[in-house]
This record gives sequence, structure tokens and C-alpha cells, in this order.
Amino acid sequence: MTSLRLATRRSPLALAQAEAVRRRLVARGVECELVEVETHGDRHVDAPLESMGGQGVFAVEVQRVVLRGDADVAVHSAKDLPSSTPEGLALVCVPERRDAADVLIGRSLAGLGPGATVATGSPRRRALLLERRPDLRVVGLRGNMATRIASAGRDGVDAVVAAMAALERLNEDRLVSERLDPSWFVPQVGQGAIALEVRSDDSRVREVVEGINDHVAFTCVRAERSFLAELGAGCTIPAGANAEMLAGVISLSGVMLALDGTRSLRATIEGDDPIAIGAELARILRDHMGGASLQGWRDAP
Repeated sequence: MTSLRLATRRSPLALAQAEAVRRRLVARGVECELVEVETHGDRHVDAPLESMGGQGVFAVEVQRVVLRGDADVAVHSAKDLPSSTPEGLALVCVPERRDAADVLIGRSLAGLGPGATVATGSPRRRALLLERRPDLRVVGLRGNMATRIASAGRDGVDAVVAAMAALERLNEDRLVSERLDPSWFVPQVGQGAIALEVRSDDSRVREVVEGINDHVAFTCVRAERSFLAELGAGCTIPAGANAEMLAGVISLSGVMLALDGTRSLRATIEGDDPIAIGAELARILRDHMGGASLQGWRDAP
């Protein structure tokens, strides 16, 4: 019987995701062992993500464990991955994806009074909230999902923004006050998806892991990651992309915003090549910026 070691962060959400992958593999006759890894982002829970370099802080150590041969598969939240895969690894599988939408916990958007406080550690979420509700006070938030959930209604925080998929995986979706429509509150690249990486030269493991791949989810994540790679933006840039696929046609929507939400650009394109449409959507947004730099948008007044 085939046996695989699955490397994962040790947070409750990451372990729930790894367990979901393990169950799928076990159902196909594959024995699995979880290898828990503490990442840079886990060790520094009080520091803003942008101060630690943004994307990759929850992924690099997990990737290194696989590259060293101490595990066979790296299990990630797809949204935590940098837009480029390190040499020696290959992203080969995205199992069935959960709802990519963001949600509010504590109060709905309409239920937040003038000047209400909303907590989030994401520049994208901050900008989208302020675009629709510039009166809100948006404060930072770090910690595992349990810590973030518990922040709603405490210490002056009226609501917290979270990912619907995370709450579903932790069986906490009853806490949702409002699901934010992805057509305007565009999700982060890869949100709701689990991404599996293996060593690029390990054809045996690759073949096994590809057996649980969801073609639609994998294709949509590839389109979103292509958008991010072409834009050259990590999670410190207020940008998002969300792909859907029907009858072989990919519909990819993207947004880019000033950090304070005062300016925003949105576009949607369709096609059948995920890499091509992701890059094209990023170029469209850049063109409509009129040549302004990404740094200028981050620092917009």
C-alpha cells in the first residue's frame, strides 16, 4: 500500500485542511501521516503580515520540509502561496474548492453603525470595506481563526472579516452575519482552495496526488495565480481575483484598489487558457491605471 507524509502548518485550520486531504487519499487506498510544521507567520502572530514580507510567511517552511525529503506533499491554503513555485517543487493538485467568498462575523455591513470598528489583517479586505463604507474604522487583526472569531464583539470591535471556507472547514459557519458578494468584494487569489505541492522529480507521488485533483478548481486557481504573478503583487497590494468555469470557459474577475478604498479598478474577461487570461486581466488593470505605479496605489491619499 502507498504511504505519504503530508506536511502542514499546525494551526487548527491548516490541520483541518490536511485532514480533509488525508481522508480523500485514504479513500483511494493511500496511507497518510501528517507532518506538522511551525512557520514564520505562526511564530510572529503579533506582527502585520506586510512587515514580514507578505505572501510566503505561511508556506516557505512547509515547502522546505518537502524539498528536504522529510515529507512527500506540502498542503497549503492556496491563498498563502507566493505567485511563483520554488525550484524543485510542482503545484499538482487542487481538491474540490469551498466557497471563495469573504464574510462578516458579528454584524452585517448594513448593521454596522457610522464609525463602527471592523477588524482584518488584509489590505484587500480593508480597501474593499472602505470603498463601500468610508465611515468605518478598520483595525488590524492577526492570530489563528479561533482568536479572530473571538475578537468580534470584544474590545470595541464590532465585526471581523473572515473567509467562508475557513469557517466551513472548522464547522463554525453558523457565526456568519453576512456573506459578502464576490462580484464586488472580490476574494483573494486562491481563497477557499487547498493547494498540494510535490517534488517535481517525484513522479510516483505526483501520480497518486493527482488522483484527488478537481480539474475545475485547479484550472481556476491557475488563472488567479497567473493574474497575481503578472500583476507582481503580494498580499500587501489591495488586489483580488476570482475565477469560475462553466463548460470549459473560464470567467476571471479582478479588482485593484487604493489602500484607503478611494480608487478602484475592476474587470472581467473570459477564455479557455488560465495562464493567458490571468496575465491579460492583470495587464488590463495596469493599462486602466494610466501608467500609475503599484506603489503609488498603495500610498494613495
